[in-house]
Amino acid sequence: MKIETLDRRTLSEDDARAIAELLLAIWPKAGRTVDSRTAELVNQWKVYRGSERQFPRSFVAREGGRIIAHASADPRTIATRNGEFTVLALARVCTAPEARGRKLGQAVVRAAFGLVDDGTFPFALFQTGVAVRPFYERLGAVEVQNDFVNSLGDDPAASPFWDKVIMRYPAGPGWPAGEIDVRGPGW
Repeated sequence: MKIETLDRRTLSEDDARAIAELLLAIWPKAGRTVDSRTAELVNQWKVYRGSERQFPRSFVAREGGRIIAHASADPRTIATRNGEFTVLALARVCTAPEARGRKLGQAVVRAAFGLVDDGTFPFALFQTGVAVRPFYERLGAVEVQNDFVNSLGDDPAASPFWDKVIMRYPAGPGWPAGEIDVRGPGW
């Protein structure tokens, strides 16, 4: 199946709605509707002043016009004791329940990781649950043991991530040791 890249700076309302429908089917939230999530997606990256190579994007698979697999690849500048750099913030990876087992999740994540492989980003950074860790390990990711903080949050010393496992791609050398400030909420 073909994986499409959607530029999130210019996301159409139709594509935003299709993504919102999938996200809310997987992660329903009280008070969040398809309309409100669509508006968030359309407006989130309208003003982007970062690197032209590192623009925010979504990787999707469609079937019958419906988005059935999704992964967000957003730029996020983090601070480390070695300085700051921009990572690929991998988020919102999901596949419609009726499309599972077809390796679509793997395909959208591989497309996102391709931005690391081609040098657009030095690393991908993301959180996941313990049960999903092996999926990402098979794709070349590894769990990291750094302490993560958000200097811009109400409790700067608290981890901005809510899942138990924080991972990076690729698993090779070069990842900084020590505390990492993600300078905003987790993803």
